[in-house]
Amino acid sequence: MFITIQAHEYGKYQSLLDQMHRLRKRVFKDQLGWDVPVQGEHERDRYDDMKPVYVVWCSPDAKTLYGSMRLMPTTGPTLLYDVFRRTFPHAADLTAPGIWEATRTCIDVEAIARDHPDTDPARAFGLLCLATAECAVAHGIRTMICNYEPHMARVYGRAGLEVQELGRADGYGRRPVCCGGFAMTKATVARMRSVLKVDLPLYHRGFASSSAVAGLAA
Repeated sequence: MFITIQAHEYGKYQSLLDQMHRLRKRVFKDQLGWDVPVQGEHERDRYDDMKPVYVVWCSPDAKTLYGSMRLMPTTGPTLLYDVFRRTFPHAADLTAPGIWEATRTCIDVEAIARDHPDTDPARAFGLLCLATAECAVAHGIRTMICNYEPHMARVYGRAGLEVQELGRADGYGRRPVCCGGFAMTKATVARMRSVLKVDLPLYHRGFASSSAVAGLAA
């Protein structure tokens, strides 16, 4: 199932969040070699202390994590402005209640292969993105902003997710880093469901509490 975890639910889903930080360390530090803060076996940065929303793909009993993504409103501090400001034009204003930042997207390839053997990594990534788009539409988020390496545009496209590149810059790693905007609309969701051949919603609004529904787009 695909759920959102907000600050008031961190204690309830402590095991999932622990798995998430461990997965992030394996993916971003060990595999990709990014310069990210690591505490033991966990990857965690200061934005995790700012009460972000996490979109999580987990087993029905909420004991096994398959993937996650961190969402933060652009009305507060974001990686976009604090770290990757050179990736989009200075004239662009990407701060608004309806614009959110998506970061630290990752999937657990081994757990998915074990429990969902018919789902390859590309499809798994697409399903997580689709669930996030459904969540955004349900809660009034109109645009998602993300930094990514150029080759990821093709990966998004294979999931039916169109990205508008707003700019790019060198100097962050071996490859340029792009800044892209994603329209979070019913049409986007419909297109992704068609491409991914998903008939029913992945993200169910009922999984979130009433306060979460109100808080996501606050």
